[in-house]
Amino acid sequence: MAPLPPPVKGSAAGIDLPFGKTRAMVFPRVVLAGHEVLTELGSTCRQFGFANRGAVVTGPTTAALAGDRSAQILSESGFEVETIVAGEATEEEVARVEQEAARSKAAFLVAVGGGSKIDITKVVADHLHLPFVSVPTSAAHDGISSPRASLHGAHTTNSIRAAVPLGIIADTAVIVRAPYRLLASGCADVLSNLTAVLDWKLAVRLRNEEYSSTAATLSEYSAQQIMDQAPLIKPNLEESVWIAIRPLIVAGIAMSVAGSSRPCSGSEHLFSHALDRVAAHPSLHGEQCGVGAIMMMYLHGGDWHRLRSTLRTIGAPTTAHELGVSNEETINALVAAHTIRPERYTILGDSGLTREAAERLATVTGVVG
Repeated sequence: MAPLPPPVKGSAAGIDLPFGKTRAMVFPRVVLAGHEVLTELGSTCRQFGFANRGAVVTGPTTAALAGDRSAQILSESGFEVETIVAGEATEEEVARVEQEAARSKAAFLVAVGGGSKIDITKVVADHLHLPFVSVPTSAAHDGISSPRASLHGAHTTNSIRAAVPLGIIADTAVIVRAPYRLLASGCADVLSNLTAVLDWKLAVRLRNEEYSSTAATLSEYSAQQIMDQAPLIKPNLEESVWIAIRPLIVAGIAMSVAGSSRPCSGSEHLFSHALDRVAAHPSLHGEQCGVGAIMMMYLHGGDWHRLRSTLRTIGAPTTAHELGVSNEETINALVAAHTIRPERYTILGDSGLTREAAERLATVTGVVG
């Protein structure tokens, strides 16, 4: 005879027990998005009441794009500024940048760059308990505003909790100069929220996982905005950046509301992280999540055809070939995906896909052929 489920406790059982649940939700205080808003960086930092010494964390390429200009704007606003040129988002690079920031006695940080520079700054800001402002130079994924950072190892990518930016200054005139592929990748990352929320709802039903309808709604809203306006998202068009950047920011805020990456990371992200491990030359994170979302939407019984069509409209990959990975690597990633975060329940279940099921899934959805 199967054991009985544990008794219901607390107020649901009519028992007056002390309530001890807590949650901290941290959001950006100021979000500026639009043409030439970078000029507001100095006044925004003054508005925050930052002390006079700060550090700009940027990269070799993004320094010329907006990093040097950001430092100049801050200097003209009366701040003492040191520029720290960072590399890829690894634990070693985080440690180096952290030492540089501590040595400079910076009272605040400004991240100017793509995802890796913002992720490094998030972690350093968290470690040093410093406020920071996010100034994206591209829109490749939803990390612009999220409380998560991805650090890369030799064969793995780890997603960890990190600081939320106090301010976001997303200058569309800067971001439009980045390769369009990055913007399309960011849109694909947001579209993959659709399967992430479906996975979350499944975990609520089968595992009684904690759920935030507000976070889920924000996540779905951001994806729907991209889906509805996909025909307007085109290369070399600043308005396209304007359309895409707001849903990317909202998606990051959804994670702050949830207190986890759940509203924006499900089975499609597990597939992407697995592909990072098994592929000789992985593609962009958002691109992989978009392709993963096509297959996971099929498993959920959703409208995967429309999702695939939207990805095609914005110019994001929809096949393994377009990702630059082999059919074999794609199948291997599907089979291994459920092992990436075993505690995160998704449509893949506890035991994942058999190889035969993975092959059929990838073939039916046209991801391999």
